[in-house]
Amino acid sequence: HWARVFAEHGHTVKLMAPKLVSPYRMSGKRGKNDAADAAAICEAVTRPSMRFVPVKDEHQQATLCLHRTRQGFIEERTSTYNRLRGLLSEFGVVLPQSPERLRKEIGPCLDSLPGWARRC
Repeated sequence: HWARVFAEHGHTVKLMAPKLVSPYRMSGKRGKNDAADAAAICEAVTRPSMRFVPVKDEHQQATLCLHRTRQGFIEERTSTYNRLRGLLSEFGVVLPQSPERLRKEIGPCLDSLPGWARRC
């Protein structure tokens, strides 16, 4: 967003990937802080071999937002499946890793759990 705003006002915008800037950060006592980051950015931007990231338009950012949200939901689903499998294994119920098979086989297994575990 800000890169587009600055560009509209006539500024030259250069975006750098953090992974490409980090080699220029001085290691040692200084560690990672704002001053060290600023010095690394100043050093990196002067290098002729430095690669810059293009500024994304709104459509590209919206698409990226959609992909990141979807990826987050997939990771949450996988985490939930793994948590369920782990908790059930404490009661001797071993379920497959496959999400489809897990959904099919979990119903009857829940009925065999004791008390509160059934409600979790």
